Amino acid sequence: MILIALALLFLLLRKNHLVRRALGIALCLGFFIGYIPTSQFAMRILEDAVPQTPLTPEVLSQVGGILILGNAVEGGPITRDRGEVMIRASAERVTKAFQLLRQYPELPFIASGYSGRLLPQRPSEADAFKQLLQEQGLGSHPGYYENQSRNTYENMRYSKKIIEGLAEKEGTLVQPWLLITSASHMLRSVQVANQQGLLIVPLSVDYQTSKQTSWHHFDLVEGGDQWNRLIHELVGMAAYWITGKGAFSVK
Repeated sequence: MILIALALLFLLLRKNHLVRRALGIALCLGFFIGYIPTSQFAMRILEDAVPQTPLTPEVLSQVGGILILGNAVEGGPITRDRGEVMIRASAERVTKAFQLLRQYPELPFIASGYSGRLLPQRPSEADAFKQLLQEQGLGSHPGYYENQSRNTYENMRYSKKIIEGLAEKEGTLVQPWLLITSASHMLRSVQVANQQGLLIVPLSVDYQTSKQTSWHHFDLVEGGDQWNRLIHELVGMAAYWITGKGAFSVK
């Protein structure tokens, strides 16, 4: 859009050679973004960076609970004004959590997240998740709602305090917790957890790629969404590396 706007400006200035150049770059960029394999390769690498953990009875017997990261449900004015919780594109974070909560009713959980918006409004994502849980008949499940965090670093920081408080209350050692988040977001989440000494068992959901490459697939909307996710994660990892908020090793 910026390149097209520049082309219109150059057209008004009668700089025809710059018009052709701006439109040519815009066309190439649109093709690059919309041609799915260009983002698919990088997204697949990001999603496969943290191996999936098989949910065997042995693994589940060793975890202390389930940590569910936000960005799957919409809090704020929509939930407040409409009285209904809107589930976002990362809905698998919610559906996988519900599946596990039904299968293991004794396993506690933490729903973590206030809002990632620049100007957030109440209710928080964690509070919206609580409402959704009650609507699904799971309101009596033992759970905790962390409704202060604005990003992944704060997700882990505040959730760690809850986990350590539970272990201290029960007089037991801190156990690993099962972490549910999108596959593209898992690497950054693991890096932050490692930096804070939080023991987690990764459970990736919300995969955007398969093992096959869609060589003949062109879609500007889907391609733009994948590039948006990729850039978001890469910028986030770079920012956490610069500020020392992420340990760049997967344990």
